Amino acid sequence: MFIEGSLLADYLILGVMVLVVASFIAGFLDSVAGGAGLILVPAFILTGMPPQLALGQEKLVSTLGTFSAIYNYFKNSKIIWKVVAYGVPTAVIGAYVGGKVILAIDEAIVGKIIFFLIPIGLLFSFIPKKGKNDEHYAPTKKDIVIILPIVCFVIGFYDGFFGPGTGSLLILALHFLIHMPLVESSATSKIFNLASNVGAFVAFFIAGKMAFVIGIPMVLASVGGNYVGSHLTLKSGEKIIKPLIFTSISILFVSLGIKYVM
Repeated sequence: MFIEGSLLADYLILGVMVLVVASFIAGFLDSVAGGAGLILVPAFILTGMPPQLALGQEKLVSTLGTFSAIYNYFKNSKIIWKVVAYGVPTAVIGAYVGGKVILAIDEAIVGKIIFFLIPIGLLFSFIPKKGKNDEHYAPTKKDIVIILPIVCFVIGFYDGFFGPGTGSLLILALHFLIHMPLVESSATSKIFNLASNVGAFVAFFIAGKMAFVIGIPMVLASVGGNYVGSHLTLKSGEKIIKPLIFTSISILFVSLGIKYVM
């Protein structure tokens, strides 16, 4: 068992229902502009999960939920596959290292770290992402051989250590540092985000920081949210989502501050 029976009972019925709804919303938002962890991590903690378990559970839900968004982007040929192989290995390694580091820190301190890092993750989600799509995009050798692996390792480490805002940060990095068109940046970032999620997933799984039984309905909800959100991105972009992100995160951030800081 990854979680004590008494703690598992506390999450049943209403708690799981709340987390399922949070997982759908998180998957929906993540597929559009990144930031699933900004919803999931605070929501998990507010239902009583220890901070490290909350981080591990977020990796479980996000890792599997991302597949439906990837499927939609793949179907519409928006993923730049020629760069994928150069960034995936370092994203996995960086996230695994980041996960091991956060697991080595006392849980009481982790809760406070999460609280103070959320504004950083939120900032990543709200930095303007504007640009024109270029059907003739061709990355330089320097972009994909040197810059991309470094970017993926650094962001992967952040994903393993904390996570929220990783998707947005990847989109920005691909767009501004690798000069990738915006829609393709969003699509391709899902591959690297999946890779970093896998690296962190392994670290938290080995440490026993996942609750698989209660995670099943959350994963299904996340898959649904990612599928709907990626459809919206392909049709309308992300502008409609920003007010919803701001409202949701503001409420969760205040609640988490009251619980962990005050």
